Amino acid sequence: MDDWTLRLVWSGLLIGAGVGLYLLVNRTILKRTADLSRHLPGWQPGRPVILYFTTPDCAPCRTIQRPALRQVQSAWGDRLQVIEIDASRREDLARHWGVLSVPTTFLLDASGKPRFVNHGVTRAEKLTEQLRHLTDQLA
Repeated sequence: MDDWTLRLVWSGLLIGAGVGLYLLVNRTILKRTADLSRHLPGWQPGRPVILYFTTPDCAPCRTIQRPALRQVQSAWGDRLQVIEIDASRREDLARHWGVLSVPTTFLLDASGKPRFVNHGVTRAEKLTEQLRHLTDQLA
C-alpha cells in the first residue's frame, strides 16, 4: 500500500470514529433526558415541542436560530410548542439536558420524550423535517 492510500484509509477511520462518537453522545443525551420534560416551565403534553437553549449574548441564536424557530412556529401554529430556556439563568436545566453549547435544540414528541437533539444552529428546513418525522410516527 502506498503512502497516499494509507493516509486516506487513516483519514476515513478517524472521520468514521468521530461520526460514531457524535451519534453515541446524542443517543446517550436523549436516553438520559427521557423523563425530564415534566420539569420544563410551560410544558403541555399533547403536542410536539422544540426546546431551545440560548443565552442573551449568543449572536447566532439571535440572528439565525430564533428566526428559524419563528418560521417553523408560524408554519405549524398551535400544533407546536416552542420553549426557550436561557441557559445562563437556568444552568440547572442546561446541565440536566446535557447542553454544552448554544444554540441547542431538542425536539420532543407529544408525550414529552426527546427524539432529536441539534447542537449548534439548526435551519428551519431541518427542524421541519424532524417535526414531520415525529408526527409521521404518530399516524
